[in-house]
Amino acid sequence: MQLTVLMDNNTIIDRYLFAEPGLSFLIEDKGKKFLFDTGYSDLFIKNATKMGIDLLDTDSIIISHGHLDHTGGLEPLVKLYTEAKTEGLDHKKPELLAHPLAFVSKWITDFIDIGSLLDESRIRGYFDLHLSSGPVFLTENLVFLGEIKRINNFEGQTPIGSTIIDRKEAADYLRDDTALAYRTAQGLIIITGCSHAGICNIIEQAKRVLKEDRVIDIIGGLHLLDPSAEQLDGTLDYLKRLQPAAVHACHCTDLSSKIAISKVVNLIEVGVGLRFAY
Repeated sequence: MQLTVLMDNNTIIDRYLFAEPGLSFLIEDKGKKFLFDTGYSDLFIKNATKMGIDLLDTDSIIISHGHLDHTGGLEPLVKLYTEAKTEGLDHKKPELLAHPLAFVSKWITDFIDIGSLLDESRIRGYFDLHLSSGPVFLTENLVFLGEIKRINNFEGQTPIGSTIIDRKEAADYLRDDTALAYRTAQGLIIITGCSHAGICNIIEQAKRVLKEDRVIDIIGGLHLLDPSAEQLDGTLDYLKRLQPAAVHACHCTDLSSKIAISKVVNLIEVGVGLRFAY
């Protein structure tokens, strides 16, 4: 399995690529290409072009959750595919996989909508939409984890704005937040978008689904932005006991949290343009 960082908050020195507060990874496994999140804008497409990556042969698009910094790139991606069809270029019609609540409205105070610009009905017009709250195997070893069970009391406990659940307004605890996991002979790779459900909860779900307790790498956002002492201490204690070989924390993980994490595990910098092979 190979993972390429198409979008993150940071770039890497001597790589002349774009960054923004969003996330997008390209994952390749068993001859299949999976786009995990689409960042905030069209910059992930521009980065892919600069790196010689053709997104028109993507097999599946996976959305970690419905916030705009992970779904905003869907609109320019639709434009890319529409133009390819108009010009008669070879392209696939990818499946789009997400939680059933990923494309409902999400807003914060003053009616600021932070959810996807494309709703479910429009997405169905462009992609083969697959909504699932349960795990979905993408290849033999790569799995979409579905809705994450929240089994601890220190993360995934605080709502962000409001949403619509069962046709009623409700506090948004980001039930749609999910992640991917990849099984290797040495242990699991955990691939996250924002980890609103809690990175420890996500890892425990990956262990249950793939029946493997060893974790060798975690890459993605850890949702540690000015976290409470309880959340940070709980996460640090968990990671210290887990002892993955590496943690590639990026996107929604602040500097103070990264410094704290680096004291208990092997923290490695992430930025646009990096490629990882597992």
